[in-house]
Amino acid sequence: MHSTYRYFLNTLVLAAALAAPALTGATAGPHPNPPQELQVRVYDSNHHDYQNWDSNEDRSYRLYLNERHREYRPYAEIKAKDQRSYWAWRHQHPDHNEHEGR
Repeated sequence: MHSTYRYFLNTLVLAAALAAPALTGATAGPHPNPPQELQVRVYDSNHHDYQNWDSNEDRSYRLYLNERHREYRPYAEIKAKDQRSYWAWRHQHPDHNEHEGR
């Protein structure tokens, strides 16, 4: 009977050790490493480089469309010729956010 008790106790300790990581991960509270914004990169074939597509780039793209009196269409859905035209315009209209507030 003593060996049955020891077997049961060892099984209980092993089960607790296996369950501990799952239980500690489910606690409420702020995540120590919050997820980062999804990083989307777009290839500019004329300049042979990649551009990060973020909220700032989306704002510039909408400005580009507005200047040309075009309705919004997602960048991924426009023709390759129009994408090249956007990047040509974009390289002529860089951001100047780092100079604001000076």
